[in-house]
Amino acid sequence: MNADFHKPPTHELVYRKIREMILFGELAPGQAVTIQGLVSDLNAGMTPVREAIRRLTAEGALQFQGNRRVCVPELTLAQLDELAFARQAIEPQLAYLAAQKITPEAISKLESIDESLNTAVRRGDVKAYLEHNHRFHTTLYEQADASILFAIAQMLLLRGGPSLRVVCGRLGTNGLPDKHQQALLALRSGSPEAVATAIRDDVNQGIDQIRMTLSSLDV
Repeated sequence: MNADFHKPPTHELVYRKIREMILFGELAPGQAVTIQGLVSDLNAGMTPVREAIRRLTAEGALQFQGNRRVCVPELTLAQLDELAFARQAIEPQLAYLAAQKITPEAISKLESIDESLNTAVRRGDVKAYLEHNHRFHTTLYEQADASILFAIAQMLLLRGGPSLRVVCGRLGTNGLPDKHQQALLALRSGSPEAVATAIRDDVNQGIDQIRMTLSSLDV
C-alpha cells in the first residue's frame, strides 16, 4: 500500500511542527515572529501556516500582534494559578485511570522515556528534556482511554510548556527534579492512588518552579 495514503495532510503537519516549536522552546514567550517567517522556516505554503496559526490561537498557544506577527503569550501569575488548578484536577485523574488499564509493555515504554529524560538532564540538553518530559506525561495519559480529559490535558501542557522552557533557561536542567520514578514504582506495584499522587506532586513541583521564575522576572 502507498505510504502516502497514511501521511497526514500538509496543514496538519504544519500545525504539529509549530506546536512543537511552542512546546519545546523554539518560540519563547513574548517572542514575535512573522507569518512569512514561519512560511520560510517551515518551507510551507501560506495557507497551511495561516490555518495552523488559527488553530493555535484558538487554543491560546499563540496570539496575534500587528504587522502580520504572532507570538507565544507570556503567562501571568494569575493565569498560572488557573493553570495549576486545572492541571491538578485533570492530570492526577488521568494518571489514576491509566494505572488501572496500563500494560507491562506500556510501563516499560515509560521507563525508557524516563531514562532518556534523565540522560538529557545529565547532558544539560534542555530541548531533549522538554521533549521527553512531555512524552512521558502524554504516553501515560493515553493509557487512560479518556479522550475528553486527554484533550484538556494536551491543551494545558501546551499552555504551560513555554514557561517551563523559561525555567530551564534560568535554572538549567539540574534544577528540574521530577516525580516520575515514584509514578513508575507505583505503576509496577499496581497502586492507582499512588500513581495519581506522584503525578499531582510532579505537577505541583513544576508549577512552583514556574511561579518562582515568573515572580523573579517581575521584580
